[in-house]
Amino acid sequence: MSLILLAIVAGTLSAGVGSVLLAALLARALMTRFTQHLLSLAAGALLATAFMHLLPEAFESDITPQLLFMTLLGGLVFFFLLDKAELWHHGHEHGEGHHHAIHGDTHDHAHHHHADDSNSQSPQGFAGSWAVLAGDSVHAFGDGILVAAAFMTNFSLGVAASLAVLAHETPHHMGDLAVLQRGFGRGRAALLKLCLAGGVTVVGGLLGFFLIEGHEDWLPYMLVIASSSYVYVALADLIPQLQKRLSASATSMQVLWLLGGIGLVTLATQLMHVH
Repeated sequence: MSLILLAIVAGTLSAGVGSVLLAALLARALMTRFTQHLLSLAAGALLATAFMHLLPEAFESDITPQLLFMTLLGGLVFFFLLDKAELWHHGHEHGEGHHHAIHGDTHDHAHHHHADDSNSQSPQGFAGSWAVLAGDSVHAFGDGILVAAAFMTNFSLGVAASLAVLAHETPHHMGDLAVLQRGFGRGRAALLKLCLAGGVTVVGGLLGFFLIEGHEDWLPYMLVIASSSYVYVALADLIPQLQKRLSASATSMQVLWLLGGIGLVTLATQLMHVH
C-alpha cells in the first residue's frame, strides 16, 4: 500500500502542481491562440479516460450496470448543479474576461487587459479573485480524491486519470491566472494558485487514500463519479468553447488535437498497463 500512496502523491503532484506550473510557463512562452489546441487536447484526454478506461473498469465489478448508470447520471446532474452554483468554475464565473483569455482574440484580449488594469485595485476584482480560488480549490480537492481512487483500482488507471487532470487543468489555469492578476498581481496570483489549487489536489489524494482504504467496494462508484466529472467538463465546458465557425484547416487542427488527446491517454496507459 505504501507504493500506491507514493504513486498517488506523485500523480496528484503532477496533475495539480504540475498543471499550474505548466500553465504559468505556457502563458509566458506561447501566444494565446495556442490555448485552443490545448482545449482540444484536453477534451480528447478527458473523454478517452472516461469511456475507454474508468467506465470499463467500473463495469467489471459485480455491481449491476443499472446502479452504475444511475451513479453516472447522478454525477452529471451534481456537477451541473455545482456549475450553476459557480463552484465548478471552469469557463463560467470568469465571464467575458475568461473567454477572451481562452480564445485569444487579439483585439478583445487587449481590451480585457486594459479593463484588468482599471479594475486591479477594485474590491470587486479582489473579491472575485478569491471566489475563483475557492471554486478551483473545491474542484482540485475532488480531482485528488478521484485520482486516488483510480490508482487504488489499477496503476494504469491512475496514470490515465492524472494525465487527464493535467491536460484539462492546464488551459483553464492559464485563463484563471489572467483573471487572478486583477486582484493579486502576477507573482502572488501564481503563488496562490500553486498552493490553493495545486497543493489541494495532493491533499485530496491523501485523504482519498485513507478514506478508501478498507472500503474498496466504493471504488467502482468513485470511478463512475470521476467519469461523470470528466465527461461533464469535456462536453459542457471545453467542446462548447471550440464550437464556432472556422476554416477547414482550423477545424482539421481541432480534430487532430482532439484525437491527439485520445491517443496520449491511450498510449500512456498501454505502456504502463499492469495486468
